[in-house]
Amino acid sequence: MTRYGPMYGPDITFLGVDRCDLTDPASFEGADVVILGAPFDGGTSHRPGARFGPMAMRQACYLAHDGSRPSLALRVDGLKDIRVLDAGDVECFSGDLETSIRDIEAAVHTIAASGAIPVVLGGDHSIALPDARGVARHHGFGRVSMIHFDAHADTGEIEFGHLYGHGQPMRRLIESGAIRGDRFLQIGLRGYWPGPEVLSWMAAQHMRSYEMTEIVHRGLTECLTEAFAIALDDCDGIFLSVDIDVCDPGHAPGTGTPEPGGLSARELLDSVRRICYELPVVGLEVVEVAPPYDHADITALLGNRVVLEALSAIARRRSGDPWDPRRPLLDGR
Repeated sequence: MTRYGPMYGPDITFLGVDRCDLTDPASFEGADVVILGAPFDGGTSHRPGARFGPMAMRQACYLAHDGSRPSLALRVDGLKDIRVLDAGDVECFSGDLETSIRDIEAAVHTIAASGAIPVVLGGDHSIALPDARGVARHHGFGRVSMIHFDAHADTGEIEFGHLYGHGQPMRRLIESGAIRGDRFLQIGLRGYWPGPEVLSWMAAQHMRSYEMTEIVHRGLTECLTEAFAIALDDCDGIFLSVDIDVCDPGHAPGTGTPEPGGLSARELLDSVRRICYELPVVGLEVVEVAPPYDHADITALLGNRVVLEALSAIARRRSGDPWDPRRPLLDGR
């Protein structure tokens, strides 16, 4: 039986929201969003430590942990205007990847099937496989598109003799049929991996990957607009996967595989806000926050704010009140 609860550190919820118990459906009945920790980093190929990410993101904030966060930009409270609960952590043993994948998928599917949006705090990117597959089991295989922020494509075949790991989940997802290759949008790729063979496989799946050179040349806004049109075509919902290493290491040093030359923190937050306001997001994950390599909680704070931007945008979308980003906060004229 899957066990839930704090795996590392204090038993806290995300910024003080109410907790729920996934073994008791009544405790999360009517929830709009359920936060779930997946403290697994047994799939890392370089520096481990993302198992401590859920704990760090839950508590990374200088404000009171009172279950309230009014957004200056969106004029909503993403923790109060929708019902947000925290189910704690799935118990993940780092030496047993396949069991952890199975248990995470079951937990995510439980949340999605209840009608709530699962927001998963990782953990390394291995968890993208159970996260997105758990959502697709409810909404239908092939009916959910993926928008994937990352420095790396994560479409490797076999790494270190294994089919599963944080460099392979996107290939496994496409192979499983949970997510269609032609509805798979990647934002922020750069660096020196993967090689030609993997890129050829990606092209054969009709994946669309926006490498940083293209983003710089065309502009992030234009690239996102194009990606949205593809993601919405013949799909019912969007799964948003945010690997924190999509940002430049100067903005997110606490991660296992840092790659210079990425997005700024501002660009990532604006993108997440726009996606969750404009698109029907049915699942979200924030992964690869590794506190052992963080400085002054920079990366944990960014991960926390990615979640808050998403929740605020979902709340504003559900309010039915149109939002204009050009609207001034105060106008003293």
